[in-house]
Amino acid sequence: MDPSSSTLKPSHLFKIYLWAISFLKPYRKLFFLIVMISIFVTGIELLIPKFIQYFIDVIVPERNSSLFFFLLSGMVVLVLVMIYFRTVENNLQRHVQERAARDIHFSIFQHLRRLGFSYFEKHPVGETLSLMNTEVTAFQDLYRRFLPFMIREAVFSTIAVILMFTVNVQLALIIIPSFLLYYAIGPRFEKKASELSRDLSTNRISLNQKIYESLSALIEVRSYSAENWEMERLNEKVDTYNKTMVKAYLYAYLRGTVRRLSYYGGAIAILIYGSFLVQDGSLSVGEFSTFLLYYFAAMHRLTSVITSLTEQRVLMYQIDKIYQFMKVKPDIVEAEQPRHIRHIKGQVSFQNVSFRYPGSGDVLKKFHLHVDAGKRVAIVGTSGNGKSTMLKLLGRFYDPNEGKILLDGVPLTELSISQLREAIGFVFQETYLFGSSVRENIKFGDPSASDEQIEAAAKAAYAHDFIIELENGYDTLIGERGIKLSGGQKQRIAIARMFLKNPQIILLDEATAALDNVSELAVQKALDDLLQGRTTFTVAHRLSTIQDYDQIIVLHNGTVAEQGTYEELMHQKGLFFELAEGEQKRIG
Repeated sequence: MDPSSSTLKPSHLFKIYLWAISFLKPYRKLFFLIVMISIFVTGIELLIPKFIQYFIDVIVPERNSSLFFFLLSGMVVLVLVMIYFRTVENNLQRHVQERAARDIHFSIFQHLRRLGFSYFEKHPVGETLSLMNTEVTAFQDLYRRFLPFMIREAVFSTIAVILMFTVNVQLALIIIPSFLLYYAIGPRFEKKASELSRDLSTNRISLNQKIYESLSALIEVRSYSAENWEMERLNEKVDTYNKTMVKAYLYAYLRGTVRRLSYYGGAIAILIYGSFLVQDGSLSVGEFSTFLLYYFAAMHRLTSVITSLTEQRVLMYQIDKIYQFMKVKPDIVEAEQPRHIRHIKGQVSFQNVSFRYPGSGDVLKKFHLHVDAGKRVAIVGTSGNGKSTMLKLLGRFYDPNEGKILLDGVPLTELSISQLREAIGFVFQETYLFGSSVRENIKFGDPSASDEQIEAAAKAAYAHDFIIELENGYDTLIGERGIKLSGGQKQRIAIARMFLKNPQIILLDEATAALDNVSELAVQKALDDLLQGRTTFTVAHRLSTIQDYDQIIVLHNGTVAEQGTYEELMHQKGLFFELAEGEQKRIG
């Protein structure tokens, strides 16, 4: 179901509504207290018109100054009590709102972790950020404004209408055509305003995604001198958003105008008819004044309730995006009772593994491979033949469509994902570094590591020397994604992480492909130390770096075309030989 569709069924919207308020369940007692305080404050508000009636009908005619000051004192006390409890109510609402929003954020994070790698390959980061920011505010609005507001206004309106009928039944009946007039015309403007508000939310998401993209590509845009081109694309999003905002505010104004016209029309009828009732003595001036106060308050709140219902419908369209996201089933599901390997050795077997991405043909076809613990295996071949896919399957970012992968004789699908990921260390072509200190980035490999262990890991990765030359050594802030460091320095920090993590299996995905020769030598030296005694799978870019590997696999069209040591494959003069010759020509 498309969450942005304007044809969502009422039953579905109601289901979303119930799901949204389910996050309040842990705080139901606190929310109930908020509602009770709100009703109490509403009761005080309803008493004030009665004080005014008594003042006009009793105190003024009798000119009773002592009673006037007593009444005034009572009103002041009630107003102060009302202000106090309204403050308490607002504070409690903030607590509920923030705690529930925290739970929603946590649920989204948890679900993102369950969805895993495949989800991020299909969905841009900006879309996920929108869920975490823009859409979660819809929950906050629901908890902060709409639910307490709806309850408070409904209670106030009901009691106010009852009090109006106790004052004068005939006069109170005027509220019915006044309200029906608004109910017949107002919702049309409400619906249009709501649709535009929904479009505004969608355009805001699109704009946020574009802003994120523009900031992320800032270096590339400058290097290509494409600032004007990028600014035009950004301005298109801004213009679309602004035009929608203008229309949304226009209809919001028209909506308010229709609301005011409806109850002002009723007020005119009440003034005309009420004046006759006052003249013939059927209604006192105080009662008439009180009635008018109740009428304006009740009509304002009744129409506000309708507006609130319509606005909440818009919120449901926003919340539906999170609802649909939370209903996405993860591709990788952990076994209900996962097996645990006491001591992982690192023996890996691919048994007749076939895999295809959605909407594409087979990337791997009946792939078979056995690797003993501690052996180093290089995977080579031209692009698109399944090299990186092998590593993703081994890390269980995806599961095979056919066949199975075993670790120490146990199928990966029977292991806990946490034990599997703890046993594997990844070093990618592009290392992600956090915008914090060097120390924190290395500590990412083992959050419990001491400073001495961090420094030892850096020395093992041949990173210590360049780190201590930085401005603040290990405490140097390296900027977003490690922008202050070179490619070789980033990779050595990534290797230092691996030394801390101490995994039994290492997966290298073209870890030195983007480096210059000098940096590659330094990184390769660190890798050689890291890989000692560990089962290693390397997607190789430069064949010269894998000459001493125990086994080389040449993938072609998703199958093993050649297999052997470097010398054996060169002697066969097959696909591997052609790849090596091509590399030599490029270098030459």
